[in-house]
This record gives sequence, C-alpha cells and structure tokens, in this order.
Amino acid sequence: MSSLAQTFDSDAVKHPLLRIQDVSKAFIVSDRRVQALSHVDLDVEQGEFVSIVGASGCGKSTLLRLILGLDTDYEGAIRLEGRRIERPGLDRSIVFQEHRLLPWLTVEANVGAALRQIKGSGAEKRARVEAQLHLVGLQSFAKAYPAQLSGGMAQRVAIARALVTNPKFLLLDEPLGALDALTRLRLQDELLRIVRNRGATAILVTHDVDEAVYLGDRIVIMSPHPGRIASVLPVPKEMSRDRSDPAFLRLRDDVLTRLGVNKAAAVYDRLLEIPNEQRVH
Repeated sequence: MSSLAQTFDSDAVKHPLLRIQDVSKAFIVSDRRVQALSHVDLDVEQGEFVSIVGASGCGKSTLLRLILGLDTDYEGAIRLEGRRIERPGLDRSIVFQEHRLLPWLTVEANVGAALRQIKGSGAEKRARVEAQLHLVGLQSFAKAYPAQLSGGMAQRVAIARALVTNPKFLLLDEPLGALDALTRLRLQDELLRIVRNRGATAILVTHDVDEAVYLGDRIVIMSPHPGRIASVLPVPKEMSRDRSDPAFLRLRDDVLTRLGVNKAAAVYDRLLEIPNEQRVH
C-alpha cells in the first residue's frame, strides 16, 4: 500500500469520542406507544463540554441513559471511540440532581465505593480518593458523613465519586438543579474548573439556559414530542464567561428565542399594551 493510501486509510478510521447516529427511542405507557426520541444525531469530540437544553419531556435524560448504557432497547447506534455502547462501563460516569450519597458512609468511603470494581491495592485506591477530594476542595471533610455536609458540598462529593474512576465521559443530569441560586453559581465555576483540570469530556442536561451558555462549548437545543435536536449552537471561544457580557447575553437570548421563551414573553408584553376591555376573555 502506498504511503498516500495508508494516510487516507488512517484518516478514514478516525472517530469522534462519542457518535450518536439516527437514534430513536419509544416507551409503552398504558398500552400506548410514546416516542421519546426521534432520529437524534450528534458527535462529541474529546475534551468538549456539551450543554443540552429543552423543555421537560424532550428526551434529554433519556438520551443520557442510553449513553450510559442503562437502556439498549432503541433504534440507531451510539458508539464510544467507535465501539457500540451495549452496557454501563467505567469509562462513563454520571452525576444526578440528587447526590445519592450513602448516609452510613463517610465522604471518603462514598467516593471510594466507586472503585470496588477497579483493580489496585488499598493504598492506590486511597490515593485516588484523596486526589479527587483535593480536586473538589473537600480533603478536610474526608471523615465527615453526608448529613454533616451542605447541599453544595454533597454535590461536590458526588462529582468526586464520578471522577475517581477516570472516566472518558462525564454525564451531568441537572447536577446543580436542587441547589440555592448562590451555591449553584459557585458550583458552576467549580464544575468548569474540575472538568477543565481533568481534560474530561462532559455532557450536561439542564433547564437553566444561563448555565448551559456559561459551561458549554456547544449548546444542543432539543424540541419535544418526540424529542429531537432542533439546533446546535457553538459558543465562541473568544466569548467572555462574564454573564453581563453583551456576547453572552446575545447567545443566551438566541437560545431562549429558539426555545420559544422570548416569543412568549413578547406576546405577553403586547397583550399588556391592549386595553383590558378589548382583550378576549
């Protein structure tokens, strides 16, 4: 084979880290077929942080379950590094909205529980747990129990637990949704720092458009009934992470408009301008 042919052949087998191809998923609910996802296509490159936004019921969390390998009954294909995902694996970890820590275990034991299927000595595993707790800033709380932690601290433990197995993919299903507004803003910075520090690839599902724009390299907008990708917006690399930056606000408003939020607000504003006696009741 010529060197040119070898080069072409080598290029031909390159894949994105994750490839979702023509994926459709249906459920049977009360003897009725409900189409949750319809012909979803998405590639995710190594090191990307992809935010997925959309109304409730558009299939965001269902898509994460398929990527995680918890459900293989679907049409199409989901491939990680070119190999079809057929079951859960240590190369993928997930953080849910609830931290799901075991209350009878300490912080370090909760993180270490994720290493039960990992080969290695006790000392090696303790070192990995210690490194992750240091990464999330909780090394001094290693002996604490979940009940002794704030909500934000508990979520940081959950993130440490997800990262301790060195996954290729970090899946985030509304991980900050249950937190108060100030803690959520702080943890967005923490999450961005942690993911960048690890060079991880992440997919975030969120209802918070500001959060999606702040954290994402790309924003995937899904529409419901059935769930499908309506558009994908890149976040400009030069755009400031300052939420008051005009470029940030323009992109956020673009996402809101595509979700129909700004359109609804504009209609409401026009209604307010109509005298009450002229409105249709």
